[in-house]
Amino acid sequence: MEPSEVRPLSGWGRYPVETCRIFRPEKPASVSAVLDSGAESSYIARGLGRSYGDASLNGGGGVISFERLNRLIAFDPATAVLECEAGVSLAEILDCFLPRGYFLPVTPGTKFVTLGGAIAHDVHGKNHHRVGTISNFVLDFRLQTPQGDVLICSPRQNSDVFWATVGGAGLTGLLLSARLRLQRVETAHVLVDFLKVPNFEDAIAAMTESDHLYEFSVAWIDCLARGKALGRSVLMRANPAARGDLPPGRGNPLSLRRRSERSIPFDFPSGLLNPFTVGKFNAFFYRLHRTVSGRLVDIDSFFYPLDSIRHWNRMYGRRGFVQYQLVLPPETGREGLAKVLERVSASGRGSFLGVLKRFGSAGAGLLSFPFPGYTLALDLPVTDGLVPFLRGLDALLLDHGGRLYLAKDAATTPETFAAMYPRLDEFRAIRARLDPKNRLSSSQARRLGIAAS
Repeated sequence: MEPSEVRPLSGWGRYPVETCRIFRPEKPASVSAVLDSGAESSYIARGLGRSYGDASLNGGGGVISFERLNRLIAFDPATAVLECEAGVSLAEILDCFLPRGYFLPVTPGTKFVTLGGAIAHDVHGKNHHRVGTISNFVLDFRLQTPQGDVLICSPRQNSDVFWATVGGAGLTGLLLSARLRLQRVETAHVLVDFLKVPNFEDAIAAMTESDHLYEFSVAWIDCLARGKALGRSVLMRANPAARGDLPPGRGNPLSLRRRSERSIPFDFPSGLLNPFTVGKFNAFFYRLHRTVSGRLVDIDSFFYPLDSIRHWNRMYGRRGFVQYQLVLPPETGREGLAKVLERVSASGRGSFLGVLKRFGSAGAGLLSFPFPGYTLALDLPVTDGLVPFLRGLDALLLDHGGRLYLAKDAATTPETFAAMYPRLDEFRAIRARLDPKNRLSSSQARRLGIAAS
């Protein structure tokens, strides 16, 4: 079987870039045909390419695109359970079901990801402190194994495979379809309380004391501020808006106003995002916001603020960027976050996209990222010396009991990854049983020693 295309690929961070052979099956049966063809020594699944690093790359090997496997199969309005193919995007689910009064139970910061990709990275959202990751709402899924079997996996059936696949970055098998329980909503809006705080200590204190009052919680954080203003933040916490919260004459409460779509038409010049320009933007953003309660905000603006800007990743220039997302436990979180922010601020590498959240309970996925504590995500432009700088942050995380997110990672080492994920050997054992010939592999899996080189 010949690939439909051979070309350089990257994740959303545009770093690294590797040449891959792309296969585009149009029906589930064709997925096994690609695997059985022997055209490539290994394959990895790819959705819409919104993981940031090399999780969906397979340099010199095969990439199976699921973009055409995006059919809605069934929906039960009584239980709010949707069955669909793994290539269905969250945007497609919202377009179809939000007008009917259903929203995603968990959503990352972009809706342009596939359901299969969301499960493969066990995505979390702004409500993790309340409900955990998306795997808590997945009833079951169909998994094509490299040996030709199709397994039905759920927390009760083939449960070991279920919990290895959730968060397993596509290395246990290829997700064909899944059943997901949606969330009922009365409107397409949320009521947001904005709280402006002078430093990250106050942000953490506010989250710890009152996040239980909110369904959704997130903070923008200034990662270049220093001194007493280290980590100054704007907290944005929200609850779903009811019909009665909308002003009279608003119209259909489940409809969204069309957002004006903008686009970044070219790569920004190298160095345009520098400590001076980013610092000015961050200062402006912080001054712009004020503490206010009960502001009505539509779902698109609150959950997906950057989705209205096409190709926004071009702002970081041709060399791209790395999104570095970490989680630290409560007992070391304050000290660890302070050290990370101090290093980033001193280096001048930070950007305007700093996000701070509080995590709730850890999930059962063997390689799932979240555990109780605080998570920080920073976009760091690729410049000379970035990888050694990231390795220094890795060491700091290890000293404080933290870990990194596979969906974002592009630079860590096998030793660091193994130290951060204590259930890695359990995962490897299940993976070896499902894929003894190492047919599923990615550039990331080989870099981290999860799959053989």
